[in-house]
Amino acid sequence: MIARWAGVALALAACAPELPAPSVTFHPDADGLEVRPSGLRVDFGRAPSGVIPVLDRSLGAHRSVALRRCPEEIVQHLAWGDLVLSFTAHRFVGWRQGVDSAGQVCG
Repeated sequence: MIARWAGVALALAACAPELPAPSVTFHPDADGLEVRPSGLRVDFGRAPSGVIPVLDRSLGAHRSVALRRCPEEIVQHLAWGDLVLSFTAHRFVGWRQGVDSAGQVCG
């Protein structure tokens, strides 16, 4: 009986609709992040409270990254996929994505 219900659950899960792609994307550049297609920006200097919730809503929940070889001002290092942002206590100060980076970053 349990195997039968497990099979039904598996079949229903396979029919679930695919999650929609995010309506915006974030493109790192020398000044912070460009929000496409709107052209809005998330620039260096913005408070973490104005950056983190926006990316969480658009890209899903962030994960914390260990602070290794960071400038002492950096107190928080958060990642959304391969995009990693650096924050001081009061400001967004840098990003790293793959081998590219701008602003203050760790490592």
